[in-house]
Amino acid sequence: MVAVVRQERALRTRRLILEAAASVFDEFGYEGATIGEVVTRAGVTRGAVYFHFASKRDLAQGVVEEQFSQDGVPERSCKLQEFVDTGMVVAYLMPRDPLLSAGARLSLGQDLFDDLGGGAIPGWIDRMEALLTVAGERGELLPHVVPADTAWLVIAAWTGVQIQSQKLSGRADLELRVSGLFQHLMPSIAVPGVLGSLRMGPDRGAQVVAEIAAARTSDDGVDGDGADEGGAVPVEQQAGVGVG
Repeated sequence: MVAVVRQERALRTRRLILEAAASVFDEFGYEGATIGEVVTRAGVTRGAVYFHFASKRDLAQGVVEEQFSQDGVPERSCKLQEFVDTGMVVAYLMPRDPLLSAGARLSLGQDLFDDLGGGAIPGWIDRMEALLTVAGERGELLPHVVPADTAWLVIAAWTGVQIQSQKLSGRADLELRVSGLFQHLMPSIAVPGVLGSLRMGPDRGAQVVAEIAAARTSDDGVDGDGADEGGAVPVEQQAGVGVG
């Protein structure tokens, strides 16, 4: 019992450190970030940080990887809707979640990009390719679509939209721009019967996040609305899907 309590405490401390580190990396970038600032924001000792992370580089890697470790969008019977939902949820959360924002900055920072193996980008290409592969098996894709190629292009395009939105509006229009991206791309991917049913509006991310929150509330034994097309399952992040 004591060991279980200690393990839970260690997991909470690790998460606290990662959240503090994310805010520091997001504000200062990798080069400008310091362990001392992370210690201050997390309210832990320097020893606690080094217990979980051997170096600043390991801490940055932890921030990047954290976006793949939590719950994500609900599973859909239509995999292309799940594909769109993943991108729209990230667009909704990116300006609101320092872990996502910092993960994007670290993944795209040229001084650290090679050291982190491309950051989160390879993981997101793989994740989107997996969704497209299942979509193809279910007859949702046009015949010419190659899941690996399409996933690479979509993530590259999503990343470019995120960068432009950050530079031009501080991500204030990110949901609108990502919605526009999907509305331009999906006609070249989806069969007509599926395309007409896809929900790709700028408010889609907020709707899915609300759906996830309601499902969690229901799971906790409090009245709330469930998922509209399936139960919430571990995928990426409700607060934590990240592209970039």
